[in-house]
Amino acid sequence: MANDKPLMTGLFPDRESAERGYDALSERGYSKDDVNLAMSEDTRKRHFAAAGTETELGNKAAEGAGVGGAIGGTLGAIAAAVAAVGTTIALPGLGLVIAGPLAAAIAGAGAGAATGGIIGALVGWGMPEERVKRYDEGIKNGGILMGFSPRSDEDAKFLEDSWKVNRAQDVYR
Repeated sequence: MANDKPLMTGLFPDRESAERGYDALSERGYSKDDVNLAMSEDTRKRHFAAAGTETELGNKAAEGAGVGGAIGGTLGAIAAAVAAVGTTIALPGLGLVIAGPLAAAIAGAGAGAATGGIIGALVGWGMPEERVKRYDEGIKNGGILMGFSPRSDEDAKFLEDSWKVNRAQDVYR
């Protein structure tokens, strides 16, 4: 499950900041298939299940929970990104929703990887365990973890700056 490209990650405190972080990725030419997202099931319900607030990220979150939904654009593309990013899995026993290439890797690795949760998945992607523990705590406290593999140092720098302006915490590249 290890990723051969560096994974840039950041923890967003809420839906609005995550939407802006995803919009920055989209503006740089990244698609839903390039983005990994992880959040608690409670966060998905609180931020992405409300009627009338459909976005790309929200639809991705809904899809992960088996809800589905049309892609809208009221708050930006991130909600649909969660909802529409490639593979999305819900891990009910762990209360997690994971979307993107990371979800595909977990699903491909089978139930053992899924029960290892976000910590096992992210450590498997080459992230230091100390960073993963901070992310795990942030997710438990309602944060939304976003990650992607930058195509260039220029993209990484631009997106790191953009994410920090948009209140992302623990941004690593």
